[in-house]
Amino acid sequence: MKKITIAVLFGSRDFFPADLVIDARMQMFSALDELGIDYIALNENSGVHGAVTTYAHAQECAELFKKHADEIDGILVSLPNFGDERGIADTIRLSGLRKPILVQAFPDDPEKLDVAHRRDSFCGKISVCNNLRQYGYSFSVTTDHCVYPAEESFLSDLRKFSAVCRVVGGMKNARLGAVGARPTAFNTVRYSEKLLENAGISVVTADLSEIIGPASRLSDDDHVVKTALEKIDAYIPHEGIPSAAILRMAKFKAVLDRWIAENQIDATAIQCWNSVQENFGINVCTLMSMMSEDLMPSACETDVTGIVSMYALQLAGNAPSILVDWNNNYGGEKDKCVLFHCGNFAKSYTPSGCMSNAKILATTIGTEKTMGTIDGSIPAGKLTFARVSTDDVNGCIRAYTSEGSFVDDELKTFGARAVVEIHDLQGLMRFVCLNGFEHHVAVAKESLAEILTEAFEGYLGWETYVHG
Repeated sequence: MKKITIAVLFGSRDFFPADLVIDARMQMFSALDELGIDYIALNENSGVHGAVTTYAHAQECAELFKKHADEIDGILVSLPNFGDERGIADTIRLSGLRKPILVQAFPDDPEKLDVAHRRDSFCGKISVCNNLRQYGYSFSVTTDHCVYPAEESFLSDLRKFSAVCRVVGGMKNARLGAVGARPTAFNTVRYSEKLLENAGISVVTADLSEIIGPASRLSDDDHVVKTALEKIDAYIPHEGIPSAAILRMAKFKAVLDRWIAENQIDATAIQCWNSVQENFGINVCTLMSMMSEDLMPSACETDVTGIVSMYALQLAGNAPSILVDWNNNYGGEKDKCVLFHCGNFAKSYTPSGCMSNAKILATTIGTEKTMGTIDGSIPAGKLTFARVSTDDVNGCIRAYTSEGSFVDDELKTFGARAVVEIHDLQGLMRFVCLNGFEHHVAVAKESLAEILTEAFEGYLGWETYVHG
């Protein structure tokens, strides 16, 4: 994934000790280097040791940020002393950047509150935030009001801020592939393409015949087919799966990969039943699993806003995410339920998984046409769930998110599955039902709800419910 680059904007006020900026720059750049974050900042010979104080400084710094606008993912405002709030706000306005902003202030030493050493950054941070709000900017603040860059709380804030930048940047420029029409039986995955486009998310469509047709014409010994076949062979155990079915998967994958590359697609939502089974004789679950594992998330049943949810989780955690059904209660356990899908989970979620067939679809379509699912369970661990949905009636995008845990409780069934525990699950299900959300939800194996909430609500303007 793309390395995060932060524009660092130091502020200084002319009647505070400017030499504090020199040390602050060293501390801040050291923290950024430790986390592997690239940065762009005025050099020490510009402004006041590289800090902005006047409007002229703001113009100079803004020009620097403009030159690197395509590289910059977020802005870090750092206050070695009180700072000049207008200079900081003017810099951001003149740069034209509309990126996430994090505001940090250095602490004072109670033993050094004389004129030569005092910072007053505690107060200055309030003024800077006040001006950013006046200028119409959304921004984030550090956990501790004043903090040194080397402190763990600030390093944690930087990690979180980097993730927020990934989500916001990724969402605003996403290109999603919708392959095939939604299954007729699933009105639930309807969505507003125009609302997504307004949020910067483009949807590129392909009829399923555009993939199946060329795939059916590929020869068995075509180079792209052999390459795809090798990848499938190496991906997951597939004992008992007919070689003819795996060959068809390889052909489908070869054509789909080409379409994704030609259209520069970031993520896909595929009509996974029942046309592909009836017309090409396979399930595409394993292929979707492979894409998700390779950080090219793929959602079932042409669920486009489901793929938005998956992609957001992937960006936040820099790791694969999956799409599941809120599927079954777990006996009388009110805070536990079963997550399930035919078998599209990325293999990192099901380490002991193997290839199988879609047993539910097989009851109507036939076993021989439904080969290609992943059968396996998710072991105990962290859980974040999230769902993005277009509210067409009210003309907005909404979301919900929270955290829970995967648990190792016994589950005797087939397919890709997991048992999860979520505080007040009954209240969550009440919210999902009463607010018209879909039965699909995206999940990840990390703690990411806080990141998504800040990105969705703070920067993208999506109404977000945080459960619990």
